[in-house]
Amino acid sequence: MGLLRLLGDARACSLWRPRYVILTRSFQADPVPRDVLLFHHRRPRFFRLLGLFCVGQAVFWAYLAHFGFTSLRDIRQSPSGEKKEVKGRNMGSPLWRTTFAVSCLSVGCLIVAVGVLFSHRSVSAVTLHAGGDRVTIVTAGVFGLGSSFTLPLRNISCMAHRLQVPATIPLKVKGRPLYYLLDRQGQVSNAMLFDRTVGAYRSL
Repeated sequence: MGLLRLLGDARACSLWRPRYVILTRSFQADPVPRDVLLFHHRRPRFFRLLGLFCVGQAVFWAYLAHFGFTSLRDIRQSPSGEKKEVKGRNMGSPLWRTTFAVSCLSVGCLIVAVGVLFSHRSVSAVTLHAGGDRVTIVTAGVFGLGSSFTLPLRNISCMAHRLQVPATIPLKVKGRPLYYLLDRQGQVSNAMLFDRTVGAYRSL
């Protein structure tokens, strides 16, 4: 009787375990029935002002480079065209004028590049499509005009948990340099789904 009882218990366990595994896998792989907006944070006014700031900086540094290159005079040259000895640095020499102009243009280009890059890496919205295997990321873009792209969910990796970062959530996208930034002031509509999909860490 004891042996039959043990065999009965083993048979019952063998019948119960597969059902449990199937239910568990079905729950984990349950597809999203419709598109879900996981993250939303639009700031068109801020990025319009940022775009105007970049334009102003580009104009200012370009004008400064032009002014320095054309207005600085070579004090070694006398009005009659004869060279004379001058103490100190001659800021009007061709070398100094060229260096000054190139430096001004470099600073202006750097400021504009940082502003444009920040605009294209600031995320305005993240949408998980039906089925749960594709994601659309919308970025602010220059002057807040916005741009978007869609990619598989497996190509996104969140480098830090949203509750562990003070200001921005960094997202790594496979095949793209640098991180995409989600501002913590934005709204996460479905925190649990966000953490399991876009907010999960993956080895890319």
